[in-house]
Amino acid sequence: MELNLFLSLLGFLWVAAITPGPNNMLLTTSGANFGFIRTIPLMLGIMFGMQIMLLLIAFGVGNLIILYPALHLCLKIAGSAYLLWLAWKITTATYESLEVTGQQEKTLPLWQGAVLQLVNPKAWLMSLGAVASFSLTGKAYITSVVSISLAMFLVNLVAGCVWLAFGTVIGRWLHSPRAWRIFNLFMGLLTALSVLLIWI
Repeated sequence: MELNLFLSLLGFLWVAAITPGPNNMLLTTSGANFGFIRTIPLMLGIMFGMQIMLLLIAFGVGNLIILYPALHLCLKIAGSAYLLWLAWKITTATYESLEVTGQQEKTLPLWQGAVLQLVNPKAWLMSLGAVASFSLTGKAYITSVVSISLAMFLVNLVAGCVWLAFGTVIGRWLHSPRAWRIFNLFMGLLTALSVLLIWI
């Protein structure tokens, strides 16, 4: 893949990855509630899920979504239900001081970050757009998919760290149970509202 095309790809993916959405709301909330280090598995799960999705689209599943709109509707329903469940978990999370050592409630594990991608219609459309717009034909197809995968990895890593760091900074201000509850209620509502983006 030529450098100018790769840079265009990075720009396309960056806009999609850095804007607020379910992944970023979840990383911010987890960063605030559990800190940067403890949220890294969740971020890696999100990145791993995006890579799986990209490969599925690059090697055939994307065509099924185009050919059978009912699959897209199923994705929207499953994604909405999962996001609403996550919003409930965020909103009802119990207070926990980040400075306390010992046994603490765990953040969402790696596998749940990956599952979120597989039921996230916006992420499917982002991957579909990347493959449709930036993959090359013929013998260059495989190498272009590898380039797209690398670009997606880099962009998701940087964007994920930005949102996670933002949440971690916010978490340092949450020293009281009341502030904790207000923040989690706000982030839970934002996560629930992100369901609307799926249906627009």
